[in-house]
Amino acid sequence: MTGAKADECAVITSRIRLARNLRGHSFPGWAKKKEREETLAILRPAVEELSAMKDAFSRELADLTSVQKQVLVERHLISREHAARGDGSGAVIERRQSFSIMLNEEDHLRIQAIRPGLKLKEAYESLSALDSELEEKLEYAFDPTLGYLTTCPTNLGTGLRASAMLHLPGLVLSDQIGQVLQAVNKIGLAVRGLYGEGTESLGNLYQISNQSTLGESEETIIGRLERVITQVAMHEKNAREKLMEDDPDMVADKIGRAYGVLRNAYIIDSKEALNHLSLLRLGGNLEFFPQETVQMCDSLLMDIQQAHLQLHAGAKLSPEKRDTIRAEIMRSRLQSLESPDNRSRTKDQTDRYSEDDNQENA
Repeated sequence: MTGAKADECAVITSRIRLARNLRGHSFPGWAKKKEREETLAILRPAVEELSAMKDAFSRELADLTSVQKQVLVERHLISREHAARGDGSGAVIERRQSFSIMLNEEDHLRIQAIRPGLKLKEAYESLSALDSELEEKLEYAFDPTLGYLTTCPTNLGTGLRASAMLHLPGLVLSDQIGQVLQAVNKIGLAVRGLYGEGTESLGNLYQISNQSTLGESEETIIGRLERVITQVAMHEKNAREKLMEDDPDMVADKIGRAYGVLRNAYIIDSKEALNHLSLLRLGGNLEFFPQETVQMCDSLLMDIQQAHLQLHAGAKLSPEKRDTIRAEIMRSRLQSLESPDNRSRTKDQTDRYSEDDNQENA
């Protein structure tokens, strides 16, 4: 973590999502099947013609298997609620997966951009350009006073939801996570688990997002959220440094145990795997492992999810078989990763002990 900015260590991804609806058409939740299909016939061609969506993945949800839909959920490209829909709903996803558009989810359009790291402004600017291009093709439901009209009142106004996924093991290990998240909630921001509202935090991963969209500009919402996320990331960086200063053996032990389990386990469930991967990722940030370990952990966080395992196997798997294949993937990917390097930490401790001895002898 030497020399790394706080947000580079803690923030995994930034996401901007815009909710939009067509004027004169019933909201998807109120519309009958025929109405949803008619709306989809308007939306899908307009989205596919966007310059950013050239050669995009475009499907009606009814044409996807449950596993395919769940893979999209695990990649945060569609919502759990959208995956539960069928006739009259669809998804168009840019090939690099930096843009995804849900058709007839809770709103007619849920347009989102995902970027690595803390890049909320960059994500918004790119999504705003795409939204403007789409607005030239479609007539949005818009009120001069209220702004964009949405199914849920909490999205009324800008229709914007901005969020970032943060990895906060330092705050968890130092028992500071509760007070930090409570402070975030007090200023009107939402904290959610790995897959959004109603889900638990696994692998020390938390989503922080805005809650209000009415009465403020997009720039104001994003600016405030970015400041708060930067502060949380700084708290996480400080917590890691304090842990290494006060109890480096505890940190090394947890990282080493996580490494040992993942390198040698033959059966491992999702929750245990995510929690150990979190510690392995922390080890990459703290230079117990090479820096590329962080990227490998981010990839594994996705690849060991339930639907990804079934896609990998090409078959529906029992929970027991998933746990076996998950462990197999972990062992294979981590085969070349050498055991944690504690030499620099040990040297620092030895230097401090030598200084103490010299002072006593003097």
